[in-house]
Amino acid sequence: MSASEHSCRLLEVDDLMVFFENALALNSLSLHADTGEIVALIGSNSAGKTTFMNTVSGLIIDMRIKEKRKGGERITVYGSVRFQGEDVTTMPPQERVKRGIVLSRERHPVFPESSVAENFKIAGHLRKRTEIREVMDFVFELFPPLTRLLGRKAGFLSGGEQQMLAIGMALVVRPHLLLLDEPLLGLSPMMQQAVMEAVVQLNREWGITVMLSEQFARPVLPVIDRGYVVENGMLTLSGTGSELMKNPEIKAAYFGV
Repeated sequence: MSASEHSCRLLEVDDLMVFFENALALNSLSLHADTGEIVALIGSNSAGKTTFMNTVSGLIIDMRIKEKRKGGERITVYGSVRFQGEDVTTMPPQERVKRGIVLSRERHPVFPESSVAENFKIAGHLRKRTEIREVMDFVFELFPPLTRLLGRKAGFLSGGEQQMLAIGMALVVRPHLLLLDEPLLGLSPMMQQAVMEAVVQLNREWGITVMLSEQFARPVLPVIDRGYVVENGMLTLSGTGSELMKNPEIKAAYFGV
């Protein structure tokens, strides 16, 4: 690899293996994301996508500590995760957030008893008020429906509205790498399209590198730079978005044709 290729590598994951007790969740998974890219991890349920996102974000470390404390299942991680050339494999999630790795988890992890505006403030507790306001203004451009919902409790939002809010909360932290775990789950086709359009806008206007995991390939492949297909925790295929769209195996498995 040339020096210039190395310099644009934002995320490098090498030979990642994750065990839950003796069950293998990720099997020798290696992939990367370059600065300014939109990269997708495509796979069905239980393919290992969420485990991958939790490992890159560092959440797996918290999970392992909690399981050990309560005598639960043993979680073991092998391989390496490098971010901006630094090995972050054993780094706690809060330290990774400070470096710019931010995860928006599946199923809308918002604070249901707090209003939309309060959710933004909670997410931005380390940011200045002016910075939070700037991000909120941008989020309202991305997702206009949130503008009229500022005073509403997040628990009363629809699934699509909660997903918009969850992505907005992740943006308040000002990520360099935004990890979106199943952002289209449970959304209508129209809302899926709105979310993917927002991802493109984030990437182009703010220069945020995005890595997302999805089982819905149809709305994702047209906008990504590269994609990786994962089955049973193993990498089975990779290519550009257009290459994967033309692949008959992908069409059969993830397009429902």
